Amino acid sequence: MKFTNAIMTLFTFFFAPLFMAAMFVSAAPLNAELFSKKDVFVPTILEPTASTVWKTGEVRNITWDTSNAPAQITNRLGLVLLRFGDITAPLILAKGFDILDGTVSVTVPRVEKRTDWSIVLFGDSGNFSPQFEIDGEPLFGQQVPQ
Repeated sequence: MKFTNAIMTLFTFFFAPLFMAAMFVSAAPLNAELFSKKDVFVPTILEPTASTVWKTGEVRNITWDTSNAPAQITNRLGLVLLRFGDITAPLILAKGFDILDGTVSVTVPRVEKRTDWSIVLFGDSGNFSPQFEIDGEPLFGQQVPQ
């Protein structure tokens, strides 16, 4: 009997208010702007290019073409990640900027020297720059061949 009372008490004080709140939320009027047609914006990355060489610690600009931006974009907040080969690293170079700015400055992180780095630009889509070189530093005691 105590078990049944405990379940009823749990339902009364925890689940019942949740169900009631869900009913009120579902009855709230919908904002038409949330459901208006929005376009996906996939800008071409202009910098870095395939011939670009970045050095660790430099401040560099990432630029992209905003000339064909649609009027309604699904997400204007930008995010830039670093990628090497086929792996997108969880290395955030910039975030929270307006994708319509067309440029963002980043500090080149301490990464290993590679020629297959690329930028991933997220706004309401994700797109990649051409692969380029970062003249990085040896990591974890590695020797960089000369």
